[in-house]
Amino acid sequence: MASGKILRQLVKAGAAGDAAAFRQASEAVIREEREKQHHLLANDLEQILYGDTKPVPMSQLRRLPEVPTDKEKQLPLFDLRQPQRSLEELVLPSEGQKAVEELLEEHRRQDVLHTYGLRASTKVLFFGPPGCGKTLAAEVIACELDMPLAIIRLDVLVSSYLGETAANLRKIFDYIAQVPLAALFDEFDALGKDRTDSTDHGELRRVVNAVLQMMDAYRGKSLIIAATNHEQILDSAIWRRFDDVIEFPLPTPEFLPKILQLKLRGVRRQFDVENPEVIELFNGLSPADIERVIRRATKRMILRNQEFLGANDLLRAKERELRPVR
Repeated sequence: MASGKILRQLVKAGAAGDAAAFRQASEAVIREEREKQHHLLANDLEQILYGDTKPVPMSQLRRLPEVPTDKEKQLPLFDLRQPQRSLEELVLPSEGQKAVEELLEEHRRQDVLHTYGLRASTKVLFFGPPGCGKTLAAEVIACELDMPLAIIRLDVLVSSYLGETAANLRKIFDYIAQVPLAALFDEFDALGKDRTDSTDHGELRRVVNAVLQMMDAYRGKSLIIAATNHEQILDSAIWRRFDDVIEFPLPTPEFLPKILQLKLRGVRRQFDVENPEVIELFNGLSPADIERVIRRATKRMILRNQEFLGANDLLRAKERELRPVR
């Protein structure tokens, strides 16, 4: 629980209707909970306070050029987010973990690479099933490199007007070439779909060609991160445009205890994370689904004034959280 001092500030700001002071006190509560390793609670509080995205501080926004907009709707082509997730929150199989750490090292020691005429990787592709950490990894990388995270808005980028999608892409690439960002192109298959697919019309093939040309020519300051759940439909030429490709697979039973250890930090429990019954309960689930189940179980534990979380609580939460939608 947050300290008495911060709670008094929070209540005082809320009673006075002081939005700035309320946000400041709320952020202090979140920091305290994260320092106590109560990451699930901290994440929930951030979601309540900021919604889906936490804005970049105004002081930093004022230093950035205005975000480009599309011609059709005059909407921003990407959203800026202040990344909050640290490397300790990312748990991947050893190969993927090593690849992320090597990418970070390249960017932290760019000056050394430059002395040998080399550059850090600037174009990376993440692929794997939904909920396996691709978006989280992008945020972690941005946070570790102290960069704003730009989430490309595909709903705005892809236009119904002939040629406008490519024009929007050009605006984004021109911006990120000049402004250091971690630019996440989520659902990248929408832009890089196989050109031999007979069901697609010429405009989509032109978009893929534009993506290939812009990635070939890119020598900018930002790190481009493309993520897809459908790597099998990407155009074969797309893969060669990336400096590195990292897979995000579903966790194996051997790897599940590490994920459970992370997700259950700060939660008092009556079971061991290596308990075979617990492992079997989560076998085949993505890390995102595991977190959803644990969050639901933890909420019920708190509301029922339980001192410890039990394996049966997890089972009931899984049945509720992952029941089929009819």
